[in-house]
Amino acid sequence: MQAKAAIANGTGSFSIETIDVHPPQRDELLVEIKAAGLCHTDFDSLSWGKQLIMGHEGAGIVRDVGPSVTRFQPGDAVILNWAIPCGQCFQCMEGNQHICEVNSPVTAGNKVSGGHATLSSTTLNGLPVERSFSLGTLSEYTLVREAAAVKIERDMPFASAAIVGCGVMTGYGSVVNAAKVKPGRSVVVLGTGGVGLNVIQGARIAGAGMIIAIDVNQNRLDMAQRYGATHLLLADRADDGLLQAAEKVRAMTNGRGADYAFECTAIPALGAAPLAMIRNAGVACQVSGIEQTIPIDMNLFEWDKIYINPLYGQCRPAIDMPILLNLYHKGDLILDDLVTRTYALTDLQTAFDDMLAGRNAKGVVTF
Repeated sequence: MQAKAAIANGTGSFSIETIDVHPPQRDELLVEIKAAGLCHTDFDSLSWGKQLIMGHEGAGIVRDVGPSVTRFQPGDAVILNWAIPCGQCFQCMEGNQHICEVNSPVTAGNKVSGGHATLSSTTLNGLPVERSFSLGTLSEYTLVREAAAVKIERDMPFASAAIVGCGVMTGYGSVVNAAKVKPGRSVVVLGTGGVGLNVIQGARIAGAGMIIAIDVNQNRLDMAQRYGATHLLLADRADDGLLQAAEKVRAMTNGRGADYAFECTAIPALGAAPLAMIRNAGVACQVSGIEQTIPIDMNLFEWDKIYINPLYGQCRPAIDMPILLNLYHKGDLILDDLVTRTYALTDLQTAFDDMLAGRNAKGVVTF
């Protein structure tokens, strides 16, 4: 089967090409992609040094299944999950499916394909081509493992379903699974982009009493209020480490600091900023995946502060994604409005431009 797909060249650019998607083997599903969410990781993948089919957030319809598949059949609507558990390694057995030692593209040391790349199943000009995070959702069709899919049991827009598979899960899960925010407590969210807005949603759903959103973009802050922020703080770009903002947070929280703070900016210089926002024995959570070496003033840890760095909201796909879908259908989790704009695959460059300029809460490519 032939399909149009966005192909990164590994050196900073992409093109729309025709690929050949072969029939599913073993535990694979052939999925017709209906929507693919975009995030900064997709833009980063342009420069990963190799050719690949882009995209790691997606939803669509199963069109064919391999002989070992037991949980899906053609016609099933599915959300795709990039942290694919093997179910048998040490971390999976410990309940840490998001850091599977076999399949996770992060912990297995390969951000492109993870531990299960069936390269021969997808080809470009007759040669194997990898799928980003073993998904490659910026394609009309893709092949994924059965463990990478979660069934959508009730009708919902595919664009809304697609974004659950990364940004929504990361934000919500960082609050509920990782930091375990308690009802009535105070929360600070640094950065109100797509992930930050879902941290705010998670805090609201968890029953936080005060949710302070901090950003340098007033439009983003206005958006944050829609998703549950109770207080807005416009930061100064010249505020080194957001220490001035931290003083304002302390003034808003009885002089001691917030109970929890979440960094969602992906700016290395702000990696330690959540520590400045929390009280003694508070919890700081680095959500955005900063990987650079950064200096940290150890005074920020005084006293008894906890700093955590969870991956993907500690996602357990078969458990957490149905929870998110139930919250959506109850009206507690806002997804439809989170999709600011949809794009055709041929408009992918415009979608990236809008994302980098901060125009969207979430942009989605629809097929």
